[in-house]
Amino acid sequence: MLMKSRFSPEPEHRHGERSRIGILYCNLGTPDSPTPKALKRYLAQFLGDSRVVEIPRLLWLAILHGVILQVRPAKSAKKYASIWTDQGSPLKVWTQLQADQLQKTFDASSVVVRFAMTYGQPSIESQLDELKKQGCTKILILPAYPQYSGTTTASIYDHVSLWTSRIRTIPELRFVNHYHDHPLYIQALADSIQMHWKAHGRNQLLIMSFHGVPLRTLELGDPYFCECHKTGRLLAEALGLNQDEFKICFQSRFGKAQWLQPYTEPTVRQLAQQGVKSMDVVCPGFTSDCLETLEEVAMEVKEAFEEEGGEHYSYIACLNDSDTWIKALNQIAQQHLQGWNLTGNPIDLEKSRESAIQLGAPQ
Repeated sequence: MLMKSRFSPEPEHRHGERSRIGILYCNLGTPDSPTPKALKRYLAQFLGDSRVVEIPRLLWLAILHGVILQVRPAKSAKKYASIWTDQGSPLKVWTQLQADQLQKTFDASSVVVRFAMTYGQPSIESQLDELKKQGCTKILILPAYPQYSGTTTASIYDHVSLWTSRIRTIPELRFVNHYHDHPLYIQALADSIQMHWKAHGRNQLLIMSFHGVPLRTLELGDPYFCECHKTGRLLAEALGLNQDEFKICFQSRFGKAQWLQPYTEPTVRQLAQQGVKSMDVVCPGFTSDCLETLEEVAMEVKEAFEEEGGEHYSYIACLNDSDTWIKALNQIAQQHLQGWNLTGNPIDLEKSRESAIQLGAPQ
């Protein structure tokens, strides 16, 4: 009697078949629908990750399952419902569209681009399986996070590592840690802001709001805080802003512990109280619009600003499928693919724009 192997079955091998390169573009994740049931499933996976919440495991799981997952899903579902589109979650729609547009910059016969979510679907493990089935013997893991953090980027690596632990024939793997200071990423941000100013006018102050993480992570050596500040500084330089014309803040706090400061909403309230009547707000660390940008920043923070006397508040959309962002993604990938044989196609930006409209991406 043959013993069952602990490794997953390998895809059928065809001798002489040309191997391909895979690019797995990874984002955080999203619930399947804006319902309490879907949110409970998603939050259990997300908040249950020890990379995300670093407190004693048994204590945290008791709090998570005994308190948080009994209350938070219903509240979060309402927020997700306010930004949900006919195509689904904006984060998933934009992430898939970015992957599709990135694919068009490569010869599909040699490079296969897929997208995955750390939490939710499609999972990192399932997409790595698909890349293997499509003959990819070399795979580049490309996070959608420009700034590295153990709470985000490292979680992707954990999932990839778990996948390799059950695979017999492991493909060559490369990882992109960060690109917070990549010239084309900075240029894509600057172009997006300048286009917004051209269309809507420029306000008194530019707020750069990055996702927050606990202060403890900085004290333990996480580079995220410093990389956010470098992105902000380079972006301000690209826009020609002086120190009085922009401010870097951190949003999306969770729990009672201290997080990276200054906090976005309290800062915006204080600025309004001090007489700032107009501001533009951009979220440079988010490459796709999502709950944290469309509901928290574009709605909740705007309401806080207006409550304190602010008059003109303008949210600047994320990079999403902008031409310069797709070009930046291509260049970031190309740099990390050096030494692996591949064939690249020129980027047809007009065709990419037409495809985006045909796919019904949220505007």
